[in-house]
Amino acid sequence: MNYWLIKSEPFKYSWEQFEKDGLTFWDGVRNYAARNNLRAMKKGDLAFWYHSNEGMEIVGIAKVVKEAYQDPTTEDPAWLVVDFKPFKKLKKPVTLAQIKADKRLANMDLVRLGRLSVGAVREEEWKIIMEMAH
Repeated sequence: MNYWLIKSEPFKYSWEQFEKDGLTFWDGVRNYAARNNLRAMKKGDLAFWYHSNEGMEIVGIAKVVKEAYQDPTTEDPAWLVVDFKPFKKLKKPVTLAQIKADKRLANMDLVRLGRLSVGAVREEEWKIIMEMAH
């Protein structure tokens, strides 16, 4: 299994709305690195759900239920979407400040590539963040 982090602006699409909907596709990605990360996702992979702009914290975990396919919001075949369903809300959100304060997470995509909307998370990083969330 692989681990990921996906960013959502809560005023556009929050974790709470995602839980209510029960399923969503991750559309609108127009960055090649983020698109390549979507392409690499496999069914069953888990992704941290990060609220950007407001909150700036990881609030939940989404599960990949359908692998990459053509983004239905564009005719350009270069862009992809992945389907997610809610997996688990974190007991305690983990803030960007907490992540940046932990030297073990200094090489995390979220820290190094702050503008990347879909990033990879190493297994060790996943475990550290899960510990912070309890």
